Amino acid sequence: MNQYSQTEEAIKRWNHFADTYAAQHTEQGDLHKEVFLNPTLLSLMGTVKNKHVLDAGCGEGYLSRILANSEAHVTAVDYSSRMIEIAKGRTPQHLSIEYKHGNCEDLDFLGDERFDLIISNMVIQDLPNFEKAFQEMYRLLVDGGCFIFSILHPCFITPESGWEKTTDGEKLHWNVDHYFYEGAYEQRLGETERMLLFHRTLTTYLNTLIKTGFVLDCIEEPKPSKEMLKKYPSFEEDFRCADFIVFKLKKGH
Repeated sequence: MNQYSQTEEAIKRWNHFADTYAAQHTEQGDLHKEVFLNPTLLSLMGTVKNKHVLDAGCGEGYLSRILANSEAHVTAVDYSSRMIEIAKGRTPQHLSIEYKHGNCEDLDFLGDERFDLIISNMVIQDLPNFEKAFQEMYRLLVDGGCFIFSILHPCFITPESGWEKTTDGEKLHWNVDHYFYEGAYEQRLGETERMLLFHRTLTTYLNTLIKTGFVLDCIEEPKPSKEMLKKYPSFEEDFRCADFIVFKLKKGH
């Protein structure tokens, strides 16, 4: 399966899954976004008031709405046409968000150096041509602009990973396998859906970002705060290994 057909298949599955996915999202996203990703992303973003921000792979739009409520000028794109429909339907008229149907691998309808900040929340792993997506993010940023993106942690979430359990279900440890495999694999989301994801090593991600021209500002591996553990005690197990990794990069030197 070539990259074009992989992209078409991934889009088809996300369109089919969009309503189920959106039903799991509140105005803080799903549970993992609320507990792990939002606190990290918002901290790394800082003040967004009056900034031109691209939500690259907006899904049902919760993060775009958070940004717009913080007085950012938001453009939001997603390669799933159904996600864009849902996002528009969930967005109050007073929020200034420009939604566009588009694949982050090719956003030629957006002009060069248009954004101060680009956020891509749990999207890059859904793109077969991630190199082209990074090039597009670089093109779209102003000099000195920031690109922040989160993905499943490639060192721990691999094509063959999961809990090793006892016969009565006790979690012993987290197994990782096939780390150096790079390419498509299926991961179950929801009850029956199997989404197409694309695994790369940490080395591949970092070297591609450097080759694109980005300067690494910082990396975060989110873990639950004390406040979140009080609210959701089951996330205590997430101190055993990292589920996510977040990169903050800058354009220019």
